[in-house]
Amino acid sequence: MPFHRPADFLDQVEAVARAGAEALMPYWRSLEPDQVTEKARNDLVTAADRAAEAAILGEIGRRFPGHAVLAEESGWTRRGDGRPTWIVDPLDGTTNFVHGLAQFAVSIGVAVDGRVESAVVLDPVKNDLFRAGRGLGATWNGRPCRVSRRPGLAGALVATGFPFRAHELLDPYLGMFREVFLRCKAIRRPGAAALDLAYTACGIFDGFFELKLSPWDVAAGSLLVEEAGGVVSDLAGGGSFLASGDVLSGSPGVHAELLEVARSRPGLGRPAPSSEVG
Repeated sequence: MPFHRPADFLDQVEAVARAGAEALMPYWRSLEPDQVTEKARNDLVTAADRAAEAAILGEIGRRFPGHAVLAEESGWTRRGDGRPTWIVDPLDGTTNFVHGLAQFAVSIGVAVDGRVESAVVLDPVKNDLFRAGRGLGATWNGRPCRVSRRPGLAGALVATGFPFRAHELLDPYLGMFREVFLRCKAIRRPGAAALDLAYTACGIFDGFFELKLSPWDVAAGSLLVEEAGGVVSDLAGGGSFLASGDVLSGSPGVHAELLEVARSRPGLGRPAPSSEVG
């Protein structure tokens, strides 16, 4: 099945993301208690997630009816070998959204043969748009963006997220957190991995690490970082982060130190199975 990689395909991905944001924003700071439920402990889903995902899937089906979709709330649609796969997070940062904290985004990556080729992350509150195409570079609101020039963790501002889906990893994670904290300038935990990766791509954060994310959390953001000159890997330094959900990213020097820390921590840095995306 043919796949279009030129920049104009990114315009289509952006249009799909904007359709999701348009469905999302009427719920912003307007959610009723009965519009919020738990999929699992501390893992929320809202009427806003579902409305945005429905709008996004409708747009993909209209524009690219032969493409597959892997979406957070509805899972797989039209899954098949060789199909371009849209990896969709209709609302990354749901807990922030529920509590009225303006740190969330629509995140869409498009993968072919398991590799993300196109990416859009849209923050509809700040009207921040991040785009990337493999081999085309990354942009922030239309301007090229690059990762920071930070050569290592000394003086770095690093973002992270807590392993709320995997409490058994809390102690190894906290060991890594402690080591990174002692080496860097500061650590932030904003609560939306897609934006953490986008901010790493444009040099706001020097690096980002988190455990046990889902493919839709990192698909778009990982390409943004790579196309902005950064490095993304799993905790073993490999490319299986979509499958494992364990992500290290940053400028080449910061990533190298994060990888060094991860490899030194008991229980971290092990290879993961190959990704089922694509």
